[in-house]
Amino acid sequence: MKPRNITRIAMWSGPRNISTAMMRSFENREDTIVIDEPFYAYYLKNSGLVHPGKDQILKSQSNNWHEVVEEITSELPDNATIYYQKHMAHHILPNNDMKWVKSFKNCFLIRHPKEVIISYSKKNEIKNAKDLGFLQQVQLFKKIKNITGVTPAIFDSMDILLDPKVLLKKLCNYLEIDFSNKMLKWPKGIRDTDGVWASHWYTNVINSDGFRPYNKRNENLNINHIKLFEESMEHYNYLSSFKI
Repeated sequence: MKPRNITRIAMWSGPRNISTAMMRSFENREDTIVIDEPFYAYYLKNSGLVHPGKDQILKSQSNNWHEVVEEITSELPDNATIYYQKHMAHHILPNNDMKWVKSFKNCFLIRHPKEVIISYSKKNEIKNAKDLGFLQQVQLFKKIKNITGVTPAIFDSMDILLDPKVLLKKLCNYLEIDFSNKMLKWPKGIRDTDGVWASHWYTNVINSDGFRPYNKRNENLNINHIKLFEESMEHYNYLSSFKI
């Protein structure tokens, strides 16, 4: 039997991005399985942070690093050749062994800090810049580049929303997989593959059937968030300089 060519994709995002819509996009392919933030329980257990639904999250996933790595590097069902993994960069802690990324196509999904801050603050209190994940994305980007010897692909959510088909074709080209028009539309509703946190965070995506047109936020930042914004912009600009 001819061995299957398996493509494992790690999409490293920050919170309040279009990361769940991207997961929907890939899940709608017939050749793809997806997983939703597999390190979330590990992160909550080891950071001590309190997030909405924390107890449910800890019960729903393994919080053992090695068990999660084994899961995301495991064999795929016979009908699948692509394993799309939605990851949050801030779920990875500084001393975690990341050698497993060598067998992955690593991509980063970024969003303008103003939009992230406004969106996040409506769902949860922002205690510090680490909640927004920009610094962790930069650190992980450099770490993965060093481990793999490959510069990860960076995509901006605004670019994707402005022209989903063109940007998804670019992403598929980077991943060395065929583009499918099925990536542009999906059925509304919640998925079995959604994390238990979906009811709190995923309202917009659950009610969507495709990528929504880009809508620039005209709201002003809370004065208490200005310093967070300035700090995050430095990291965003760095990552943006590498985007496709």
